[in-house]
Amino acid sequence: MKTSAKKFVVCLKNKGYTVSLEPRKIYQVLPDPGAAKQRQLRVIDESGDDYLYPAAYFSPIELPQPLLKAVLASA
Repeated sequence: MKTSAKKFVVCLKNKGYTVSLEPRKIYQVLPDPGAAKQRQLRVIDESGDDYLYPAAYFSPIELPQPLLKAVLASA
């Protein structure tokens, strides 16, 4: 997958998912049309695995190129 195709969100809240999600943290989103129909996002969480979370818990963001490189390097 090209880096320009990767999507990111910032966590707004983590009610019910305090171990898996941190508010104000940036997470990578994986494409999942089925989840989107259910108003969920497939997010790579603190465990390093991807899980479904309520889409309302996140806000999509676009990262500037230098920040995108830094985020991807830390993954």
